[in-house]
Amino acid sequence: MEKYVLIPAYCPDVRLPEFVRKLHEEGLHVLIADDGSPAEYTQVFDACAEYAVILHHSENQGKGAALKTMIRWLGANTETEYAAVTADADGQHDISDIIHCLNTAASDHASLVLGVRDFSSENVPARSRTGNSCAAAVFHFITGRKLSDTQTGLRAFHCSLSDDLLAAEGDRYEYEMNMLLMCVRKQIPYREVEIKTIYEGNNECSHFRPVIDTIRILKPLIRFLASSLTGFLIDITMFCLLSMFLPAAAANISARFVSAAANYEINRRYVFQDDSSRAGSTVRYILTACLVLAFNTALLMAFISLGMNRIIAKITAELILFFFSWIMQRSFVFAKGGAAH
Repeated sequence: MEKYVLIPAYCPDVRLPEFVRKLHEEGLHVLIADDGSPAEYTQVFDACAEYAVILHHSENQGKGAALKTMIRWLGANTETEYAAVTADADGQHDISDIIHCLNTAASDHASLVLGVRDFSSENVPARSRTGNSCAAAVFHFITGRKLSDTQTGLRAFHCSLSDDLLAAEGDRYEYEMNMLLMCVRKQIPYREVEIKTIYEGNNECSHFRPVIDTIRILKPLIRFLASSLTGFLIDITMFCLLSMFLPAAAANISARFVSAAANYEINRRYVFQDDSSRAGSTVRYILTACLVLAFNTALLMAFISLGMNRIIAKITAELILFFFSWIMQRSFVFAKGGAAH
């Protein structure tokens, strides 16, 4: 079986050629995607060309786009079975760890192999420790699955998973999170392999942009929030109109039926990307909606009985039940086709 190392590179460190040479000496094939680096980095890539195949983007497209370019190249230029591993160009992956992940993927064709770091180590920069903790917490909340290192760049896979990896959305840093979400959705298992935790120069070579790229990573939750807000606006508008003619409980139930239909369709298509039977998820959604509605109405009436204004009581009840609704839809309604296993 052929074994490849895929390295996305934008403005790479001058030590990259030596790193590539060592990989070559281990008998590994190396692909490098120059993701639109400025002309002054041409010498670095030229030095790598003796030991690697260099692919070029004319302009910067992002890490995800660079990885996809290399995976497509493998599909078009390999005729034999292969295993591949993605590795960063900043010198933070030990060659023995790269080989370990590759060998694991070569023997386990069904799993995405993740090289996970120990973030309790003293040499881990504070922003990296905090960033991974936040990303891991969000991933657990979104999917119900725990991962030690959601941001690792060391990921190995058998060629049978290539089409699935290409189908994951995103061209920049969000691609790596979307890759994990896609695996959960398609029930592709993970295998975690412990690797050395290496940070050169306090990780100053990283091109990760904390605000912009964190927003990209959080897209699934942001989509759900937008969907919930849309449903809430429909719900509160209908409630305000109907409450002029109906008792509060009846107005709340009637408004919820209208907003629930819109919320279901948005979540099914855009948030959880559910491709399973509509009939099955519809029944599960109705059961969940009824449960949430019962809690919502009970809270609403309790707040009103305490003297709270109807509209304020409605908004408060909705906020309280937001996360409960997410967990139920993730784990129950769209569990087979959506973001949860």
